[in-house]
Amino acid sequence: MGEKKETVPPEYDVNAKWDACIDLTTRRFVYSSLGGAFAGLLFFRSPVTRWASIAFGAGIGIGSAYTDCSRAFDTPPAIVAETSSVSQVSRICFFFFWYWNRKLITGGANA
Repeated sequence: MGEKKETVPPEYDVNAKWDACIDLTTRRFVYSSLGGAFAGLLFFRSPVTRWASIAFGAGIGIGSAYTDCSRAFDTPPAIVAETSSVSQVSRICFFFFWYWNRKLITGGANA
């Protein structure tokens, strides 16, 4: 009769993660290279600096894709790695408040 197929939960499906990472890397590499090419044409005259801007854009694309893919593979599925933007903003505000008070207390000297 009907055979029962085993379905893998999406958080454990390694093939889907690889497919998503390859797709993400390809898109970010191409788009950031095109952005670098456009910036090179707009800002630089020398062919060497234009190629350098393309390479820089490609490096940014591959680096950001690597970061996102490593996060996708390293995060355990049971832990939700999402942090709220409110907590991030409060941490930044706290740091600047602390730094500003430190400057006031020490009289502007580097401590």
